[in-house]
Amino acid sequence: MTSQPHTDRVADAVARNWVDRWAPAWAKPYCQLARLDRPIGVWLLLMPCLWSVTLAQIAAGGGLPDLRLLVLLTIGAVAMRGAGCTYNDIVDRNVDGHVARTRSRPIPSGRVSVTGAAIFMVAQSLVGLVVLLQLNRFAIGIGLASLVLVAIYPFMKRVTYWPQIFLGLAFNWGALVGWAAVLGQLDWAPVVLYVAGIFWTLGYDTIYALQDKEDDVLIGVKSTALRFGGRTRAWLVGFYTLTVGGLAAAGALIAAGPVFYLALAGGATHAAWQMITLDEDDPARCLMLFRSNRDFGLIVFAGLVVASLAA
Repeated sequence: MTSQPHTDRVADAVARNWVDRWAPAWAKPYCQLARLDRPIGVWLLLMPCLWSVTLAQIAAGGGLPDLRLLVLLTIGAVAMRGAGCTYNDIVDRNVDGHVARTRSRPIPSGRVSVTGAAIFMVAQSLVGLVVLLQLNRFAIGIGLASLVLVAIYPFMKRVTYWPQIFLGLAFNWGALVGWAAVLGQLDWAPVVLYVAGIFWTLGYDTIYALQDKEDDVLIGVKSTALRFGGRTRAWLVGFYTLTVGGLAAAGALIAAGPVFYLALAGGATHAAWQMITLDEDDPARCLMLFRSNRDFGLIVFAGLVVASLAA
């Protein structure tokens, strides 16, 4: 078999990922469009869902979180992250070709047409809808309300230096959906969890945006990384402090117990490590630290699960 051209691999994908190694040639660009070769986005979208479901389980008396619900939300996170990324790439098709990190993506590289991408986006969205319809009516309504945020996010970097806020609003909506799916209502705990997640997104996505500072200036795209400039580390410390504080407050509202706070201390240590080792001028380091936020999320989730079992 002849080798594929260099554009077959997306620049910021994980080396030797399963898509590059195993996906059929016809499916590879669509897998890349859905970011299946870069699963970190699924993790970051899924974590608030898992946190919220387990937090609600503690509030309901404890025990193991509903496995069926966790599986459904995982499938939904994969589908809707893929649909969101596809939509984002359609909107950004005239921008991505001017950025070194994104010009190898399927649409700007010409491997997927806009029409093909739109059809693929609809198919992924339908999978997400099927998952959503498995939940109770209240959770369905909460889930559908997120579509407005998803629709406006890709345009925000053209009008504000704070597009990460809008990403946080959309990406952490699962904190509300998960609780609603378990208890059929909302309370202060998921709302506080949602706010904590927004601060978390402001942190990790600012780190991500540090990779593109020079290109963003040239093409006129805005981000918090450009807004903060030399004060970026101080802002990040603030964001992660508010994240940990918000998670602690959400736990306190449902009496999560000492095990959760022990795990949260581990999460805080992980966040501190990110701040200490961050090199704002090293794109590879920034990408690695961005991806490491999956581990922060898993530490918090593990603490919540153990706390629920001990409740």
